[in-house]
Amino acid sequence: MHLYGTLMPGLNWTISYGDGSKASGVVYSDRVVVGGVTATAQAVEAATSVSSTFATGVSDGLLGLGFSNINQVRPTQVPTFMDNLAPTLPSDVFTIALKDNAPGEYDFGFIDSTAYTGDITYVPVNSTRGYWSFAMDSYAIGDAATPTTISQRQSTVIADSGTSINWLPTTLVTMYYNQIPGAQFDSTWGGMVFDCSSSLPDLTIYIGGKPFTMAGKFMNYAPTTGGYCFGGIQDGSSIGFSILGDVFLKAGIFAVFDRSVPQIGFATQA
Repeated sequence: MHLYGTLMPGLNWTISYGDGSKASGVVYSDRVVVGGVTATAQAVEAATSVSSTFATGVSDGLLGLGFSNINQVRPTQVPTFMDNLAPTLPSDVFTIALKDNAPGEYDFGFIDSTAYTGDITYVPVNSTRGYWSFAMDSYAIGDAATPTTISQRQSTVIADSGTSINWLPTTLVTMYYNQIPGAQFDSTWGGMVFDCSSSLPDLTIYIGGKPFTMAGKFMNYAPTTGGYCFGGIQDGSSIGFSILGDVFLKAGIFAVFDRSVPQIGFATQA
């Protein structure tokens, strides 16, 4: 993506995230090309101020794929990338197939039938808040024979490729780390850590009645200090909803984001 566009006077934006990171700036209009698709006269939010987490990261920015009502440009919201792209696509859909230690794929406008196996399990999406929000049914840790039902109050979850880890209900997170000897909360890192040599149980999330399993290796997100590693699932109670991020999406999951209904679907990557 390049940025040689025209400044849109009077427009600005500010955004903050669940981890406390923030950014703000001005707005340009430009032609945005991603792979083989192009959005013309696309509003691009150029940052003039960012928090330290953005300043020290390797990312050049974010391509938001949420719904229009989450757009942060003020005083007037602007069409999102998908809003501008949709009229040019065969279908108002995009898919995500992230990989473990390999390049992933985003497809716009179609569903590649060779990218997944079996059926796609669809569930309805509540887009009121601008997120890809849906309901989880239950979960199972390790080789548990019977899944644990998630209460309706805690079942709301969003799928977000812009979030690195999973933020899940307190009960689930507590039960998971209870199975890892020595796992503990680290106030410096703001989450659960464990000995990096620990054997980690799988975690299965049930969506639309179907199981989707994250192998234990995906729960070892990153090393911290002293031989400890930061967990790929953390307590999301302070956020107000759960998030299935890249730790979920890269665990062999093929995800379909259908804006026309709206609905979200999951299958197993081919």
